Amino acid sequence: MDALLNFAFLDRNLMIMGAVFLGVGALVWLLMDVFASDKRAVAEDRLDRLNDLKRKKSDSTEGGGQLDRFANALEQASPSLSKYLEPKTTVERDKLTQRLSEAGYRSEAAPAMFLSIKVIAGITGFVLGGGVSVILYGLNTGVLLKAFLGGGILFFLPEFILDYLAKKRRLAITLALPDCLDLLVVSVEAGLGLDQAMRKVAEEMNTSYPILTEEIQLCTLHLQMGKVRSEVLQELGNRTGVEDLRTLASLLIQADKFGSGVAQALRVQSDSMRIKRQQIAEEKAAKTAVKLIFPLVIFIFPGVFVVLVGPAAIQMAREMLPAMAGQR
Repeated sequence: MDALLNFAFLDRNLMIMGAVFLGVGALVWLLMDVFASDKRAVAEDRLDRLNDLKRKKSDSTEGGGQLDRFANALEQASPSLSKYLEPKTTVERDKLTQRLSEAGYRSEAAPAMFLSIKVIAGITGFVLGGGVSVILYGLNTGVLLKAFLGGGILFFLPEFILDYLAKKRRLAITLALPDCLDLLVVSVEAGLGLDQAMRKVAEEMNTSYPILTEEIQLCTLHLQMGKVRSEVLQELGNRTGVEDLRTLASLLIQADKFGSGVAQALRVQSDSMRIKRQQIAEEKAAKTAVKLIFPLVIFIFPGVFVVLVGPAAIQMAREMLPAMAGQR
């Protein structure tokens, strides 16, 4: 019987070691596939790499820093890292691009870099989860479970971070819209055209509201390149994901199409946005009382309870203990 138990124990250890070996082997294979690809670069690619190296050296001497070099290295390695997670359909690719655009990442390499970050985070979580489990609890059956759990958590963590950044950016644009629209109304009523008024708003509001002014500057750049105003305004609403900007774009397109007053339309939209911003502030103020319940109950109420009830409890204990001792 002891021999059978020892054999079963050894068999289980061999299975665990084999699973760990397969996992490490798969990780090494993935890294070799990424960094040791046998594709030969043509002469133009080699020249581009030499130019990139020169640019990196100049940037590092001018204060580029480690972060820029890491970003450049990640951008170069992102096609190989993200090729297993690339969207299969155009709808999924457009959805990912839209999410990144709402968070402020509009470059062509942003989807590949985002997927590469997910791959790196998943591998890091797998290694850390398995390593910490082995160090704390030794080699047992729960090592693989903890390794996969850590890898899954860190793999999906960039998704939550991206959604948080997009939500924060949309809120910043929504809060900045009323003031920018007021300045836009003043500029239009002063005699400026809509294009010049947008450029003036981008110049004046750059310090106060950099996120919204960045989008307006991109619109003015597109207008200078010769794009149609209606198309530029539609792209502004779709690119940011803010419903108020989409409404404003539709309003300006209709005013331009039917020849109505742009200033009056902007004034109505500005008043509406100001009321909405006030409602957002009132909603946050109403939620404050509910949010204060948890710190009150956890941190403040126990101290107040001890201060108020503590002396009475001590007095009751002093009076009751002699009586109980006498009864015995």
